Amino acid sequence: MKKLVGKVHLWLGLTSGLVVFIISITGCLLAFEWELRSLFTGSYYHTEYQANVQPLPPSVLREIAEKQLPGKTANGISYGGDDYSTVVQFYGGDPEYYYQVFLNPYTGEVLKVWNAETDFFRFILEGHFYLWLPHEIGQPIVAYATLIFFIMLVTGLVLWWPKNKAARKQRFSIKWDAKWRRLNYDLHNVLGFYAMIVALVLVITGLVWGFEWWSNSLYYVTTGGKSLKDAVYPVSDTTVKQRPYTLQQATDTAWTRVSKLAPERAGTSIYFGEGPEAILSVSINHRPGTYYKTDNYEFDQYTLKPLEGKGPYAGKYSEKGVGDKFRRMNYDVHTGAVWGLAGKILMFCASLICASLPITGIYIWWGRKKKKPVAQKKIQQKVAAA
Repeated sequence: MKKLVGKVHLWLGLTSGLVVFIISITGCLLAFEWELRSLFTGSYYHTEYQANVQPLPPSVLREIAEKQLPGKTANGISYGGDDYSTVVQFYGGDPEYYYQVFLNPYTGEVLKVWNAETDFFRFILEGHFYLWLPHEIGQPIVAYATLIFFIMLVTGLVLWWPKNKAARKQRFSIKWDAKWRRLNYDLHNVLGFYAMIVALVLVITGLVWGFEWWSNSLYYVTTGGKSLKDAVYPVSDTTVKQRPYTLQQATDTAWTRVSKLAPERAGTSIYFGEGPEAILSVSINHRPGTYYKTDNYEFDQYTLKPLEGKGPYAGKYSEKGVGDKFRRMNYDVHTGAVWGLAGKILMFCASLICASLPITGIYIWWGRKKKKPVAQKKIQQKVAAA
């Protein structure tokens, strides 16, 4: 059985090794995206927090931002909270684009017009999700390689499992003074074992974006039988004959209502949907720097009537069940941000080990491949001498 598992482990590793290496290395960088952005782009990524000063309303910031990108319409505004600047987002279109205009929320000063095409971390993200290939080609390759890596983690554990107590001690430690071939073997097996639990977390959360069936199944299991298909997305009432608010007034009023509920230094966001049935979606982010701990409110764009959605992202975080909270946490668990700096360091180290596994694994295979002809030659020499 172990021989069969070994063959499966080998050929799956040779098939997916390069993709796993790219995903893992890019994942290392993305784990510290917030910190690295703050370090290298602090001139526009942060503004000084002013506790007793009200930020400018969305309609004002939207108008300022849209002047920077003539012909384009803003999709949403994120007030970062704490000491982060405010970001007006532009995305979609044909051809597709993604821009962000960074503003001082108190003065409206334009700090930066950001374009996804020239951003380093956007480039890294494209590699992580799509291998820098067209999305319809790269995404399935990444998804299947991640699924293969999941199988390899399981088969790797089977191969690692010691046969007896005497071998158990060696499986948990690296023999640093050994020759390179033995050291490489230990680096592959021992580090792979220690990183396995965290690597499984990375794979399980990563596959949520890879396969719809995986996403639905994981949600079904973690919620005790709920389905993502049961989510309800409310719409605005298009039969209203006379709207009491202009769209600008509705936007500012909805944001003001929700902002009054936000604790100090929390972030808020407002998104404007497209089309006559679109709603106004306003969120409170209780933990700036992450995405999961949000309270989400939805309003009719014509009447500002509160609307009620249904699904993992609707409503308040504190009122959601375990499964819905876990789904909201998926990205922050994937990067380790949910556990703060310690979690990011953990995910960084695990991703680095995952990146090393294809390299050390190929070296083990190559070493054994070269060893076989040498061993056969020695046997032939012994037979000839006899």
